[in-house]
Order: sequence, then C-alpha cells, then structure tokens
Amino acid sequence: MIEIVFGDSACGSLKIAQRFGEGEYKGGCSGVMVIHSDGAKPTQAEIKAAQRKAEEKARLAWERATPLGGKTGDIYGFNLMLSIGDISEDQPGIKRRQTLEKLYSVYPGDTGHQAAQELLGRANENLKTVQERIAAGESLRIWYSNQPDELCGLYWLMEQLVQWKGLGAQVSIVRLPEWEAGENGSIVRKNGWGEVAPEEWHRYLALQKPVSLVFITSCAAYWRELQRENAPLRAMLNGQLVSMSEALYDDFILREIAAAGEVFQEAVIIGQVLGKYQLGIGDAWVAFRIEEMIHAGKLKAVSEVAKDSPIYHRLLKKGTHQG
Repeated sequence: MIEIVFGDSACGSLKIAQRFGEGEYKGGCSGVMVIHSDGAKPTQAEIKAAQRKAEEKARLAWERATPLGGKTGDIYGFNLMLSIGDISEDQPGIKRRQTLEKLYSVYPGDTGHQAAQELLGRANENLKTVQERIAAGESLRIWYSNQPDELCGLYWLMEQLVQWKGLGAQVSIVRLPEWEAGENGSIVRKNGWGEVAPEEWHRYLALQKPVSLVFITSCAAYWRELQRENAPLRAMLNGQLVSMSEALYDDFILREIAAAGEVFQEAVIIGQVLGKYQLGIGDAWVAFRIEEMIHAGKLKAVSEVAKDSPIYHRLLKKGTHQG
C-alpha cells in the first residue's frame, strides 16, 4: 500500500513507526535540554537525571508500541506548503518554487534556494512514482488533518487523481483527531501528523476509512475552485478550508508584540505565536510577516544576526507606527 503524508516530519516519523517496537529494545542516544527559568546553568547531576528519565521514557515507548508494518519505500511525503502562495499550477513548478524560496529566505545563506529546489524535485519525483503505482493497481492511504498544509495536500492529491484518470483507485484516508484524551484527564491536541510519535501511529489505523468516487471528485472540484481564487493563504474557518488574505495571522503576531517590552527577541514572539495559538503555520511565515511589519515602519531591527542563523535571531524595537 502506498502511504502519503504532507510533511517531512510526518514522513520520518511514519517510517520509524513501521518497525518501532519490533524486537528487544537496545537503547539509544537521548538528547536532553535542561533550562532554568532564572538562567542558571544546570549541574551535571541534573543533566544526567534528565538523560536517565528520557532513556526510560524511550524504553517504555518501545516496549508498549505495536509496529505499524510496511516498507519505507511505500511512504511518500509532499512537503509543498500548499496553504501559502500561488497554487494556480496543475503540477508543482516555478510558482511553487518561488513560494518555497520566499518562505525559506528567512534562513541563512543560500538555504532558501537549495531547500526549495530539493523539496520541489523530490515532490515531483514522488508524484511520478505514485502515479505509476496507481496505474499499476496499487491502493493508496492518505494521512491528513485540519492543519492547513495537510488539508490542502489532500484536496490537491485528489485533483491529481482526477488528472491521472485514476478514479478507479482504491483510496483510504486517516484523519488525525482534533483532540484526544491524555493522561490524568487532560486534553491533547496535535497540530498535524508531524507531531505524532512513532509509537502512536498504529493507534490511528482504526480511523481508516475508504473514500468514494464522489469524495474524490468533490475534493478535486473544490481544489480547482481554490486555484481559481488563488489567494495568498488558505486556512480553516468554521470547519471549511477557505481562501484568505496574507494578513490573516497578523493580529496574533501583533497581540504578542503588544505584550512584549519596548525591545524584544523576535524568536520569542514567533515561538509564542506558534505555541499559544496552534494556527498550523510554520516559523517562516510568521517571520515573513514580521519582516513586512519592519518594512512598514511598525518595528525596527536593533541587533545584527549571525551569518549562520535565521534572520529572526535578533532584537526588535517597536516603531513609531506600531499598533
């Protein structure tokens, strides 16, 4: 069975999940980070205790896991970030590359150009292979959620099936729940399949369901409508994926900036926006919008950025036109 996901993190986690929990646990390296709120340096004893705790957690996860099965060669990831930018192309091409380059431009050096080329090349190679395997009669399973990129990915892939005249293909979907019951009665929300740990994937197989021809053609038709609108953003609103302006998330960014001091760390604001509001967007888009606010005079950069760091590793100051 062909497995489809819409992000690199999800792709990596799913590949690990296929064999996670198989055989005896042999241990491994556990990286830990110990941070004190007062900025004090952690002791060696604290670091070792944190490592022991992390290793025990990893062992328990392995022993409790059920391997998902399958082959890594059956997993295809499409990290095209289709909720952002121009989607008018029938196949990922120069316009998608330009959007990816724009997003990755917040990272150092030539990272943006290289990353965009790599993502686009891999996506088109995967698309060709999936098309060939569908034509040969293989079935398809799509893992998606309400995260904008993943939902766009689902609609986009259904439209690809229509283009391929692959409407006879056996297609099933697994939708990530919006929330789950966690330990001690807590509520757990995951932003997308990239946040699902390898030991968790098998639990969601019970949610798999086949889709009908009507579902495929309906998704494809709606994607074509979104293509015609070709808005700067697509986002979930009242349970529907809709076209939106590029300023959609600005209020959340400005809210966190307003609560900060006169001078603040841009990276902290980005982290707060992503962590607090769970908008399903990445750091690059938030950084890009902050860059637009700098150009508009609402903010001012007051520190330099190291050549090997993203541009948002800097201090900003509120400008005279802020608000």
